[in-house]
Amino acid sequence: MKLLVRNLARTTTEQELKAIFADFGRVQSCDLVLDKATGKSKGFAFVEMPKVGEAKVAIQKLNNKDIAGNKIRVKKAEDKVATPSRVSKDVEK
Repeated sequence: MKLLVRNLARTTTEQELKAIFADFGRVQSCDLVLDKATGKSKGFAFVEMPKVGEAKVAIQKLNNKDIAGNKIRVKKAEDKVATPSRVSKDVEK
């Protein structure tokens, strides 16, 4: 299950985030979203946990938890819906 983690402190690293979620089960991937221009964190990330039960427990335990001075928000990531402009660009390729 892919999770969206928001309101992260800009100082939180992928390694720290992975360790936090690893307390609740196996973490398949952890992707901290970085600003392309500055290379600094944008304050959110995606964490993927292969076992749905473990992911649900992580959501329950970590949503609104204070991490590095910020109350993080954790929820199931929504599937990306293709917009008409995106679909046409993909077709042109």
